[in-house]
Amino acid sequence: MAAKIVREAGGKVLLAHSLASARENSTIKNFDLILLDNHLPDGKGYDFFNELSRRHPNAPVVMITGVPDLGEAVALTRNGLFEYLTKPISIAALAACLERAKLRLATRETPVDVTEMFGESPAMRDVLAQLGQASKHAASTVLLTGETGAGKDVAARALHQLSFPNSSLPNGNAPFIAVNCAALPTEMFESELFGAERGAFTGADKKRGGLVAAAANGTLFLDEIAEVPLALQSKLLRLLEAREFRLLGSTETQAFTGRFIAATNKNLADEVKAGRFREDLLYRFDVFSIELPPLRKRRADIPGLAELLLGQLAKKYSRAKPLLTPEAMAKLSAHDFPGNVRELRNVLERSLLKTGDDAKWLALDVNWLGGASSGLGLGSGAAVTAPNTSGEPLPANRDLSPVDAQEYRLIRETLREVNGGIRRAATKLGLSPQALLRRLEKWPELRVEKE
Repeated sequence: MAAKIVREAGGKVLLAHSLASARENSTIKNFDLILLDNHLPDGKGYDFFNELSRRHPNAPVVMITGVPDLGEAVALTRNGLFEYLTKPISIAALAACLERAKLRLATRETPVDVTEMFGESPAMRDVLAQLGQASKHAASTVLLTGETGAGKDVAARALHQLSFPNSSLPNGNAPFIAVNCAALPTEMFESELFGAERGAFTGADKKRGGLVAAAANGTLFLDEIAEVPLALQSKLLRLLEAREFRLLGSTETQAFTGRFIAATNKNLADEVKAGRFREDLLYRFDVFSIELPPLRKRRADIPGLAELLLGQLAKKYSRAKPLLTPEAMAKLSAHDFPGNVRELRNVLERSLLKTGDDAKWLALDVNWLGGASSGLGLGSGAAVTAPNTSGEPLPANRDLSPVDAQEYRLIRETLREVNGGIRRAATKLGLSPQALLRRLEKWPELRVEKE
């Protein structure tokens, strides 16, 4: 019954009929919402809750039990349990719980992590420069565009921190309110965004503020803005034009003081032509536009980014960080990554979980290559487990790390391809000439590499 309701609400369901199955799936998959039965064939959900919460800190967990225990419920709630439901569960109760979870997911905040903003490629240097420029004008509206997984949410949080540098301090007064427009239920869009007066609709038993008011003097981040239904876009237009709003059921106007940031993976001009997005709203959002480049257009950042992400993942799983072989790094650098940084992190996490705790080298899982690779020609299930020492040798008397060794080879081959030209080599590598020259200071012998 629960699975059916979740599916009808638009969710995808993975069923685990035992604690062992749940534990296995929780280590290799990400979940937005978790329904946890307290009495499983091989253990209690109560004992599994803390482990589950650590692995999926942003996913609301709903505990289901046929034998309610008040002390247990209080303890779980204090540790972050989202909801405690008792059997038999009514359809209405579970549906209401799912709606509350949707709202939590639509507005959830995650710790700011600017790892995805790492890079010395010209494309990322330009993005960072634009974020710095935008931060000087805290009242301006910023539109972030780019493919899924390119880091638009990270860029939004970075811009907020740059604009309000004290917002992360205990006494900071510049909130960051993120709204996933695609996850916000249509029928609740206006009341959740603007708030509602008591009696404004059935069930509104008290006055309630909305997300716009919560973002006062800070940032309101509207993610996936192209997913707002056309009929509701006029509500946003007034907010952006006049910077004012009214609670649902109220005639009193309130002013909004803060910044708007919107993000989309769609071309809003094309959405306007297709009749799915208001042209006047496009002009209001597209005041200061920043495009996040896909990972395939900043390949030079992949080695360093992979090392940073792998270090974070090793810390997450409380284990030593294995090394990436030159061959593994070459495969990552050559892949197009249609899922961008999100896909890179997923590949590294899956590989880490399949690598022995005592292994020195990461066993790169290349099942993900499929048909989307860049012609690497690897068979399904292949893995890189040790460095390949064949080919042209590295410089004598040098003890290079795997990352440095791969970088050395890439620079050497690129300089040969362009007959030693620094600017042409830098362009092919996705670096600025200055960044390439800094690397060549370590290996001056490469300055003379020609075909």
